[in-house]
Amino acid sequence: MAAKKNGETLAKSAEGAVETSETAVAATTQGFNQTVAALKEGVSGAVAGFEKTQAEVKANMEKAIKTAEEFVSFGQGNVEAVVKSGQIWAAGVQDLSKSFAATAQAQLDQTVAVFKALAAVKSLKEAIDLQSNLARSSVETAMAETGKLTDASLKLAEQALAPITARVTLAVEKFGRVAS
Repeated sequence: MAAKKNGETLAKSAEGAVETSETAVAATTQGFNQTVAALKEGVSGAVAGFEKTQAEVKANMEKAIKTAEEFVSFGQGNVEAVVKSGQIWAAGVQDLSKSFAATAQAQLDQTVAVFKALAAVKSLKEAIDLQSNLARSSVETAMAETGKLTDASLKLAEQALAPITARVTLAVEKFGRVAS
């Protein structure tokens, strides 16, 4: 009987050991599965985060490239405006120079005509009248031409600055739109 009791105790101990082993295996398996699931979830989260970051970087790069293209285009427009302004200025100065030369030539012709007339005068009074008329005419012409030259110069300045003014207006509109 003692052997039977020892056998039963040994069997119960073996059963208890098996149950403990099975419980330990189940707990270990469950822990392992939870660890694997947590790793999979972490990797999925990391991949999703990487993909999101990559998409944001790509979008930001596209914006930066577009902005750079706009700056290049805007700069090119500025150069074109300066060139156009220079062309307008050069043409205007050439026209003003021609006008000034024509006025100077007319004044010279008038002076030469008066000196020729002086050679043919018969009295001192006639010579003084010729010179007085020449002086008065010269002053009147100078005043009239100065007014014309001033008006033409102001108009030329406005025309020459128009392309640059347009670019400044565009810049204000663009920068105002960007700042809003």
